[in-house]
Amino acid sequence: MKSMTGYGRARLSLHGREITVEVRAVNHRYLDCTIKAPRAYGFLEDALKKAAAGRVSRGRVDIFVSIEDVASSGTEILLNEQLAGGYIEALRRLRDQFGLEDNLTVLGIAKLPDVLACRRAEVDADELTADVLAVYQEAAEGFDLMRRREGDKLAEDVLGRAKTILSLVGEVEQRGPERVAAYRERLYRRMQEVLESAQVDEQRVLMEAAVFADRTAVDEETVRLRSHISQLELMLAEGGAVGRKLDFLVQEMNREANTIGSKANDAVLSRLVVELKSEIEKIREQIQNIE
Repeated sequence: MKSMTGYGRARLSLHGREITVEVRAVNHRYLDCTIKAPRAYGFLEDALKKAAAGRVSRGRVDIFVSIEDVASSGTEILLNEQLAGGYIEALRRLRDQFGLEDNLTVLGIAKLPDVLACRRAEVDADELTADVLAVYQEAAEGFDLMRRREGDKLAEDVLGRAKTILSLVGEVEQRGPERVAAYRERLYRRMQEVLESAQVDEQRVLMEAAVFADRTAVDEETVRLRSHISQLELMLAEGGAVGRKLDFLVQEMNREANTIGSKANDAVLSRLVVELKSEIEKIREQIQNIE
């Protein structure tokens, strides 16, 4: 299992170029990949996005590419002789017509618009794409290693909270019979007070207690909560891109806790429900980081 947060970097010298690739990722509901490379190498974008999609199922991924030519400049300087001659001729006419000082220099002419131009040497797109992908794969190894380590920590924390939830569910189940017994005792005392010395109808008390027990029973909810915890543990053990499944599962767990809360009618159970929802919320926060 992997976290959606990670970073990896690699730098290699291939075919006369220094290529650096950085991969960064943060949480996101879906896969959102952005490539940041020199404008002249825009053809790299599709290949890098496909490579990223092969490793990442969701998250906001930024891939930074830097390419430096080291074997040669890879750039040709072009001189527009006709334009430079036109500039010189026009400047000399200006000099003669107005009696100006003749201070023409090579540097001055070179600075005039379009006299000099740069032309980048033709790039073998297939070769460069293969080289950049090779560097990306190396950067992605470190990126994945960081995500796996973080994923292990997240899984450990979630499992610990799942155990706490199971313990709380056990207390909720134990509280059920205690609530019914306490309700029956309170009902018996109230009937005694109302009837004073008259005999209390034991059967009526038992019937009312049974109705109360049925109305406030949370057995179904606690059974489903235990089932959800078992599924959560299984998903964490299997690993892979389980973030969305876990998110749905936690929603179901929260629904069961809310139902128990709606049936709570004493302080002890209400406290347990608060603790349950708190632990479920902490799990929900953690799984937002899981791919």
